[in-house]
Amino acid sequence: MFKPFTVFLLLALFIAGCASRPYGTLLPVAATVPGAHIVDMLVATTRAPSAEPGVVFAGERGSGLSVENIVVSIPPDRVRQPGAVIYPRSNPGDPAREFVALKINSLDEAGALSWYDRVAGPRKRVLIFVHGFNSSYEEAVFRFAQISHDSGADAAPILFTWPSRGSIFGYLYDRESANYSRDSLEQILAAAAANPDVSEITLMAHSMGSWLAMEAVRQLAIRQGGVPDKLRNIVLAAPDLDVDVFHEQLDVLGPAQERITLFTSQDDRALLVSRRLAGGVQRLGAVDLTRRDVQARYAQRGIDVVDLSGIRAGDSLNHTKFAESAEVVQAIGRRLIAGDRVSDSRLSLAETIGATAIGTAQGVGSAISATANIPAAVVDPAARRRLEDQLEDTGRSLGGSLLTATGQ
Repeated sequence: MFKPFTVFLLLALFIAGCASRPYGTLLPVAATVPGAHIVDMLVATTRAPSAEPGVVFAGERGSGLSVENIVVSIPPDRVRQPGAVIYPRSNPGDPAREFVALKINSLDEAGALSWYDRVAGPRKRVLIFVHGFNSSYEEAVFRFAQISHDSGADAAPILFTWPSRGSIFGYLYDRESANYSRDSLEQILAAAAANPDVSEITLMAHSMGSWLAMEAVRQLAIRQGGVPDKLRNIVLAAPDLDVDVFHEQLDVLGPAQERITLFTSQDDRALLVSRRLAGGVQRLGAVDLTRRDVQARYAQRGIDVVDLSGIRAGDSLNHTKFAESAEVVQAIGRRLIAGDRVSDSRLSLAETIGATAIGTAQGVGSAISATANIPAAVVDPAARRRLEDQLEDTGRSLGGSLLTATGQ
């Protein structure tokens, strides 16, 4: 039996999940409008095809890996804030104010290689995104289009979408579907790493997709005797992953675990429900970073952890901050654009977006952007000192305002 508090949270999640959820909105429109942004992505899925118009792939499990080329139009900047996804209210969607599909084509292996040749920039990077629990095919497509565009990452966008039923009552089914999809994601990672025209890969996963991502990388490391050098970044956002299982996975990755960045938040309501469903076991995305033993555990492994608890975004459940917060998604993109790991900078990612960093967390951005985001933020004394040094280097002294902003 669920306790009353758990039932309340489940009902809250149900209400939030049912509000304005899109369905059957992937009906391609003929053309977009001036000022719209185009995301030309590859979508690989283990879902079963759907004959229903605008659905494309359902939540059931398919018999193999299917690959589509989907071109998404994002409405002009004047009608949308970074981090927002505006789903079509009816079919066909309106490209002047909504996300719409312009093209959906099935591809074979040759077609996938041709797509990559067309969209790969001169740096030949790939960004692979794995969505989380309770995501329909169309939600995953439009969310990744938003992430790809808003981050500004100079990388060929590949979405890996697994058979989620898009229902909060399908948690156990979704978890087994993630297990079902491990080999297919490993196959994609191995193919990208083996392609001589790919220079580097970033794997980004959200929520339950983090379990799937880590399992695929773990399998790849076992099969190949290590994680491929091209897989430079593994970003786990709000990971719905048992902390003990995560550390077992890390043991297989070896030195490559230092390529991992975690985005956590102690006010993540979705992970609170997940923890209760998992028998009370702590979820990785909600670890308590105020505890010194927890900090030491990740710092010793060289894993970068950024706590987004102080960040506010449009998500009422605080579960998609990494995508809905303009500061966070743009900060990640700037790091990737620079061609470095998310951790390769003097000024930490946490300082830039107004969060808290532990371990070896380093990041992106500039002192100017950090100044704009301080008020919620830098509670670590060493981080404050680095921030002050950076601002002095650029001739910008915070004086007493830094002390006021950080509560010291």
